[in-house]
Amino acid sequence: MTVRLAAEEYGTGAPVAILHGLFGWNRNWATIARQLGATRRVIAFDLRNHGNSPWADTMNYAEMAEDVRAALVERGCRTAALIGHSMGGKTAMVAALTGREWIERLIVVDIAPVAYRPARLAELAAMQGLDLDRITRRGDADARLAALIPDAAERSFLLQNLVFGEGRPRWRANLAAIEREMPVIAGFPDLSPGTAYRGPALFVAGARSPYLRAEHEPAIRHLFPAAEIVRIDNAGHWVHAEQPAAFLAAVGSFLEASAVK
Repeated sequence: MTVRLAAEEYGTGAPVAILHGLFGWNRNWATIARQLGATRRVIAFDLRNHGNSPWADTMNYAEMAEDVRAALVERGCRTAALIGHSMGGKTAMVAALTGREWIERLIVVDIAPVAYRPARLAELAAMQGLDLDRITRRGDADARLAALIPDAAERSFLLQNLVFGEGRPRWRANLAAIEREMPVIAGFPDLSPGTAYRGPALFVAGARSPYLRAEHEPAIRHLFPAAEIVRIDNAGHWVHAEQPAAFLAAVGSFLEASAVK
């Protein structure tokens, strides 16, 4: 069943949809979205079980791609360019491979169309093990997670999912569903022989990231024969946050190419 996605919008013009990665939400992309919104209508979505979007028991990539298509149709967008990071990148790839008629062009950020080992399992366990009855502020949660998640930036990112309001804090992300679906999220669906997206595609990798390596390029070119692959120096998996100027330069010129045709 389709989930009605929450989103934030920026600017006007030809539509661009942004799809975040695992444990993210649209606010992670606000800076990039605002800058792209100077020339386009940018719609930054919360994928199912994330952000302010509804929860669901399942989250395979065909379902998530259909969520995005339905959300764009609801907003009056018959076609759109897609930008997807990590899990959102896989969602965008599946959308292009299965519904290519509504994809203007595709931008995939630091992920390949391959199966990976499930990641972030330790972080997920730490989040689920946090006693929310003993948490009154985000600093409490940060202190309790520090021994299990030593990286302060990683904790800060994950703790964006912790919502405070009246009563007991709650997790914004559906941790139980994410844990259950982690093998699906880490994988990539089997596709019919001959399936390909032959439209314009840009793959943006962090030069220091292990997620999009040279050995992944044959799989990319098999499914996306027109793909360009760009590597951003001094960037890891969070390319858009670590090197925003270089990221915007690559993405902006790629999107601009469609505007002049």
